[in-house]
Amino acid sequence: MIDIDLQWGIDEQAIPTLEQCQKWVHASVLEPRSFEPVEMTIRIVDKEESQQLNSDYRGKDKPTNVLSFEFEQPPGLVDIGEELPYLGDLVICAEVVAEEAEAQNKPLEAHWAHMIVHGTLHLQGYDHIDEYDAEEMEGIEIEIMKNLGYENPYLEQD
Repeated sequence: MIDIDLQWGIDEQAIPTLEQCQKWVHASVLEPRSFEPVEMTIRIVDKEESQQLNSDYRGKDKPTNVLSFEFEQPPGLVDIGEELPYLGDLVICAEVVAEEAEAQNKPLEAHWAHMIVHGTLHLQGYDHIDEYDAEEMEGIEIEIMKNLGYENPYLEQD
């Protein structure tokens, strides 16, 4: 089970629903977990909040589609063998996702699914900084999206 705290920093929209988020995250949690449930937060924000967080944490002064904040266990808990079931936080900018979906001629729901799959993989340590890691991560994303019934998110749409 995945316990998601879905937060709206903007007026709530039709997509994504909590049920969709749970489905997309569940399909994206790859590592066997020794605890139940897995917890995470997904916060939907506007461009201003996205830009501020992107500037503060990545040094990029522009809004972005998804930011991932992987949870780091406090050293004291690790030392005594405790493990918290928290995966981390995703911050997704609704305006950027909508603009990208339109520009790429992709269904909005499919692009939301991709952003949550992509971000959830980041929370598990996957990255795309170098070419090898990018190819590995994209391959996993393509497979997850296929299993969810969506097209390859990296194919250009007509």
